[in-house]
Amino acid sequence: MSVLGTQQHPLDYSKYPDELQGPIKKYEDFISTRLQPDLQQVLGLRDTIYNRMSEYLKLKTHIETIRTQGLDELETKVDLGSNFFVKAFVSDTTHIFVNVGYGFHLQMTLDEADSFIDEKVKHLEK
Repeated sequence: MSVLGTQQHPLDYSKYPDELQGPIKKYEDFISTRLQPDLQQVLGLRDTIYNRMSEYLKLKTHIETIRTQGLDELETKVDLGSNFFVKAFVSDTTHIFVNVGYGFHLQMTLDEADSFIDEKVKHLEK
């Protein structure tokens, strides 16, 4: 298997001099047992960060929609998890609850949420 996860044909060690076969096998084993699992872990963490950024940017878009359309109240759907949505009615759009991390949600004005999202996305980009 290559570093990017595609299948490779196993090396034919017999075409290499005897003194190179051992080191080649050693490096190949190191790549497959150490580097590839590390790469998969890092790619998973990257995907998690990109998903968080995407959620914050979606919220920023919703905030802009509320502002541009001058919505005082809002009917929407909320994801309860595992793509299970329920209808929700927001009677006052001047404040929203924002997930600030570690399971905490903070009530913010739209301006505060907008500023928080900008800072959070900058932090996640690092």
